[in-house]
Amino acid sequence: MKTTAQPPFDIVTEPPSQELLEVSRHELRETPEVREQAILKLRELLHNATDLHYADDDDFLLVFLRPCHFYPDSALKMMRRIADFKKNNYPLMHNLAPEDEKLSFIDHKIVNVLTNRDRKGRRILIVSCGAVWDPKAVTAEKLFRMFYLVHLVAQLEPATQINGVVIVMDFEGLSLKQVRGLSPSFSKLLLTFLQEAVPLRMKEFHILKQPYIFNMVWTLFKPFIGEKLKKRLYFHGSDMKKLHKHIDPADLPKNYGGTRPALDYSSRDWYPCIEKYTEHIQRWNGYGYAAGP
Repeated sequence: MKTTAQPPFDIVTEPPSQELLEVSRHELRETPEVREQAILKLRELLHNATDLHYADDDDFLLVFLRPCHFYPDSALKMMRRIADFKKNNYPLMHNLAPEDEKLSFIDHKIVNVLTNRDRKGRRILIVSCGAVWDPKAVTAEKLFRMFYLVHLVAQLEPATQINGVVIVMDFEGLSLKQVRGLSPSFSKLLLTFLQEAVPLRMKEFHILKQPYIFNMVWTLFKPFIGEKLKKRLYFHGSDMKKLHKHIDPADLPKNYGGTRPALDYSSRDWYPCIEKYTEHIQRWNGYGYAAGP
């Protein structure tokens, strides 16, 4: 008996359903009138900000308006923070393409995004940064570039714009080998990015299976964690029941006490999807501060 091949995973870029729009109305103030006025105002602000270069079509501006609850001034400030971040980290991000990190995604089983959403409609990013991570093969900088590429594609989904993202960091088997792969400069880079330069709603951060040596990692991270992130950060150790208070086990792989198939931690589902949106990523490479005369 032949089995039907599963179609390749893809993100969902269709306009939000009425159910999603109701969530956005309740949580983000989004109504047709507010949306229209906010888009017009942000477009005006962007045209007046002659030092910035971004697209100004409706769908693009919504990427910034939704996480800012449709306040145009806040959305423009976010666009400026992103421009600052790109300028300050130019060598790391200049002309970044999916092909640059293909092997990091597929061969090293570090970064994965579940193909399913959780009960709250959120995307779940899982990072395996314990024993399986070889910092010599995939440097901390490459790890960041993988995060960056994932976020560029995830932001295209209206459901993700509205419902947000959950990050799970699995530190099982963490040793000095991985700790040495980190640094204060990388910790600052990653946490600045997540807190200031991601146009997505970062809903929760879960730390799992962390051994005692994790205290060394926490010492690196702690100085760069703001108050908002502190309120969304949870430490579970190996107690998956604590994790299940936030994410239903029906939405998690067996690796975390869930009922879905075990995760192999590669990005074989997500990488082709990221590659499919190479043109979007290339356009994004040109956004930020406008080039001089």
